[in-house]
Amino acid sequence: MDLRFGLWLFAVSLGASGLGGMLGMASGIFLVPILMIFGHVEIHIAIGASIVSVIVCSCSSAAPFLKGQLTNIRLAIVLETATTLGALTGVLLSGVIPVSYLYFLFAVILLVSAQQMLSRRRETAAATAIAEMGEWGTALQLHSTYPDREGGGSVAYRVQRVPMGMALMYGAGLISALLGIGSGVLKIPAMDTALRLPIKVSSATSNFMIGVTAAASAGAYLMRGEIVPGIAGPVALGSVVGSILGARILMAVSNDKIRVLFVVVLIVLAVQMLLSAFHIHIPGVSV
Repeated sequence: MDLRFGLWLFAVSLGASGLGGMLGMASGIFLVPILMIFGHVEIHIAIGASIVSVIVCSCSSAAPFLKGQLTNIRLAIVLETATTLGALTGVLLSGVIPVSYLYFLFAVILLVSAQQMLSRRRETAAATAIAEMGEWGTALQLHSTYPDREGGGSVAYRVQRVPMGMALMYGAGLISALLGIGSGVLKIPAMDTALRLPIKVSSATSNFMIGVTAAASAGAYLMRGEIVPGIAGPVALGSVVGSILGARILMAVSNDKIRVLFVVVLIVLAVQMLLSAFHIHIPGVSV
């Protein structure tokens, strides 16, 4: 591997991890298509490198998010059980449901999620504060606070509709396993619309969860020889820098701007999924 390709891998992973870390999504959903289309990397090698990137991204941004009191660890552990169960179900159902149907269903879910997330922009802080408390959230002690850099002080939030949130997490794990993609793109809308979490808390908590999920599958890729050090090394280094920058941007940017950016990403991914569902291939576009 020459130096220029190594520097290109570093730069690409920095950008993908910065965007993924800021939005709480797995960087692999950006990184894999770029490595395949522009780097001509074989798909399994690209996925192996992206798993390394996700683990590094989650670990690197964990410290800033925990220090900034954005990550709800107790909630992450509760939701991860449902996501893991859904992923195991997806593995068992793999090959049973036509992939084109899954792509279409995923696109519809992304578009509905984008609409619901945009509708929450019209909610006032007062409306969120007086919302139902939620018995499950109280029983499991999931309610918490996060610092508000814009207004100063801390903002309290209450975790609502936990059973609905866990059902959506199960679905996120199921669909992600069936399609072989990261579930972060579905976790954040679920936490935002069902659990009624602030978007920054959703992103930070999702970022913590995706590292656990990726670490569980990294061993299998390593044993099959699909994690190539020459590619995974520069990707990991770029992911460290990118994830830290993404975490700092997330804590500095307003909730409204983060929400709009995430909705844009959801719409772009939904269009890609619809193209795949109807077997429409555009040069340079890949899911």
